[in-house]
Amino acid sequence: MLLLGLTGSIATGKSTVSNLLSAPPYNLPIIDADKIARQVVEPGTSGYASIVSHFSPTTPDLLLPPTPENGGENGLNGKGRPLNRAALGRRVFGEGLEVDRKVLNGIVHPAVRREMYKQMIWAYLRGNWAVVLDIPLLFESGWEPLCGTIMVVAVTDPTVQMQRLRARDEHLSEEDAKNRVASQWDVRDKAERCLARGEGKGVVVWNDGGKEELETEVRRVMIAVRRGSPQWWAWLLLLCPPLAATSGLWNYLRSWLAKKRWEKQKMQAKAKL
Repeated sequence: MLLLGLTGSIATGKSTVSNLLSAPPYNLPIIDADKIARQVVEPGTSGYASIVSHFSPTTPDLLLPPTPENGGENGLNGKGRPLNRAALGRRVFGEGLEVDRKVLNGIVHPAVRREMYKQMIWAYLRGNWAVVLDIPLLFESGWEPLCGTIMVVAVTDPTVQMQRLRARDEHLSEEDAKNRVASQWDVRDKAERCLARGEGKGVVVWNDGGKEELETEVRRVMIAVRRGSPQWWAWLLLLCPPLAATSGLWNYLRSWLAKKRWEKQKMQAKAKL
């Protein structure tokens, strides 16, 4: 089974591409890291308790105000009010807040990984030829070597990214939007790193236009993806677990080597400046 890593940057259109891949003619199962990340910090979870313990002393509005809609003071399930995600975002996204972001990631990421592994195993047992790992921070969180193919959704014009972000999240000021974009890798660097993996193993969906142009881009890259990992190969791996393990190890090593080559090239380019 192909692990197709899907990533991008904030407001580049990754979620739209994920929706396209889950629908005909692709019908691929989606493992959404963002969705899982919300689930593992719901009231009553260990993730929720850790976040409240660490951030509430410095973030008075960390929890949503008590209302009849969210269950009042103790929340709908009696285990606490939901997190105020906007307040938490302001608390960790911004210049000089790297330590707080690391704390939050250290709480959320391990729980997300455990749930993703469970869903990957189920997709494999169902005989899917591929499963999409929808991970915004795919490179940053170390998922790259596990993916047979990586798809980056990118824009060539940074202005397009900022405009889409502010249109989507109207509550963000221009400074807030800039901070959120700056807190992530430049998506054009992600595209470059993705393509360094080689033909069919790293593909980029350019999303500077409208929906029709995006659908055309997705069709283009999926032809390359399918060529590199056809359906018959997925069935063979399912019927022969030792071959699946060997294939997974080979993909891991090849991805790791491609990553090291890219990092070396970037260091050499910086040294020449």
